[in-house]
Amino acid sequence: MIGILIFPDFQLLDAAGPISAFEIAARCTGKTPAIRVLAVKPGLVRSSSGVEMMARDFKAANAITTLVVAGGVGVADAARCEVTRAFLQRLAKRGVRVASVCSGAYVLAEAGLLDGRRATTHWGRTRDFVARFPKVKFEPDQIFTRDDNVWTSAGISAGIDLALAMITEDHGEEIAQQTARQLVLYHRRSGGQSQFSSLLELKTPNGRFGALLSWARENLDAPLTVEDLADRAGMSARHFARAFAAETGTTPSKAIERLRLEVARERVQSSREAIELVAETTGFRDPERMRRAFIRAFGQPPQALRRAARVG
Repeated sequence: MIGILIFPDFQLLDAAGPISAFEIAARCTGKTPAIRVLAVKPGLVRSSSGVEMMARDFKAANAITTLVVAGGVGVADAARCEVTRAFLQRLAKRGVRVASVCSGAYVLAEAGLLDGRRATTHWGRTRDFVARFPKVKFEPDQIFTRDDNVWTSAGISAGIDLALAMITEDHGEEIAQQTARQLVLYHRRSGGQSQFSSLLELKTPNGRFGALLSWARENLDAPLTVEDLADRAGMSARHFARAFAAETGTTPSKAIERLRLEVARERVQSSREAIELVAETTGFRDPERMRRAFIRAFGQPPQALRRAARVG
């Protein structure tokens, strides 16, 4: 049985997206959907859109094997709720698969379920989340993460990606593919959050290292090593690397690769420049190195993105 945990001012799609995916998957297997919506206070729970959803209290969770926690503007109060935190801790000890959608990761983190684990949340919350939960192994560019029996997903629609991955685990590839086709979605979305978040705001950076990143973006053909960046920032390499990670939620080398990826992707999709030239001028140097980076970040090589852009 699937449980969906909501709270006042939850994001409606955070709950409704996974609910629909799990419902369709159950029907594809010939079974009746077994889904329970849960809340601290049973009854109608108002979402941030004003639309209400009917919920049961936590006593209805006895039979659930998976719990998905929604996010939304009301997540701060939900994360501070002692009853909710204790409930999550009990389920985790019981071996229930626990997951979050978008900012629902804050609820899991406050309950201590993400300490020492890989996790993600909406790209716009990266800096705040990293600062508040330093024990979490935060991965800002993932659509979803799984660390043992604890899953987290990025913003809103990524909850459906997470649900499809769970459906694959529970029912196999064929049922997951049928579910995705019914939803008119990709079974596995290519790439990470960087394709939706302007590389975690590195494209138009602000904050302590904003000027440095803007300079780096204009000089991508330079080596741009950690030492180079630290020297320009007037800091030792070690201090710079630590301060940069604390500020941005990523390492200097990963930030530079993301900047290179964004600029290279723009040029691949909007121009007829040779792939080799794009690789050279954006600092990848080797076209094969750029191809591997594209596949890691976007799920496709440069040539495929160019063809798709021309078709569109």
